[in-house]
Amino acid sequence: MIEGETGKPWTRQEVEAAVAAYLKMLRMSLNGQVPNKAEHNRQLQRLLPARSKSSIERKHSNISAVLLELGVRPLSGYSPLPNYQRLLVEVVSEQLLGDTRLDQASLREVELPAEPPLIEAFDDFLVEVPIPKVAVAEARREWIQQVPVKRDYLEREARNRSLGLAGELLAMEYEARRLHAMGEKRLAEKIEHVSQTRGDGAGYDILSFDPGGRERFIEVKTTAYIAETPFFLSQNEVKFSEAHARDYHLYRLFKFREKPRMFSLPGAVTASCLLDPVSYRATPLASG
Repeated sequence: MIEGETGKPWTRQEVEAAVAAYLKMLRMSLNGQVPNKAEHNRQLQRLLPARSKSSIERKHSNISAVLLELGVRPLSGYSPLPNYQRLLVEVVSEQLLGDTRLDQASLREVELPAEPPLIEAFDDFLVEVPIPKVAVAEARREWIQQVPVKRDYLEREARNRSLGLAGELLAMEYEARRLHAMGEKRLAEKIEHVSQTRGDGAGYDILSFDPGGRERFIEVKTTAYIAETPFFLSQNEVKFSEAHARDYHLYRLFKFREKPRMFSLPGAVTASCLLDPVSYRATPLASG
């Protein structure tokens, strides 16, 4: 629902206050501070007496969903909830447009180098695929497309080669332990870091195996952010997943800088993901 306890939709003044508080906490987090979310909520309750603690938390989850659609990493702890109103999209984009401190902090964060962490046990490393509580309606996608401000922070993070390499190395460690646990030490020793030995054009990053020797083609996508963060695929990667659907796995690593976790999407990505064309390659047509 987009309405609070009053039974009335959020006003622009209320939305502006909620977005301002959220973006302040996000700036703090980006700069290495730990925002006191409970106190920010209490302050908003005093400022917005018609809205309860839970209503404000839901609005913050709506803000997370809007930010993800705009290419901005959301604040950890507020899972994206995409049943937002059009007014929220407008206010978030307006405040992002003038927030140079958030822009600078976001750019610094996505370019930070990374190292593969040491993990003693992988018992809780693999998790279930996150399922959105509510799908993003087509109308809301159109609202996002119409706003004047977009940010490419998530795309920039996806191009962070240090982070990508660290994620691949951790995925290889996971694969080696998986095969060792199955009694397949010989196969574990044959795992190949394809993106390094053959280059980035192979369509996958790691060649691993299943018991018995069947090949497992693994593409690794790594983010420092939450599990719901969108990721980016090349046309070659999509086509490879379709051509080798039976043996293909996409490993999505998330919260990499905190406590890395991973979920796996087996088979063609066209069957497991909603693919949005974010850009087009344009070549002018010959005239005459």
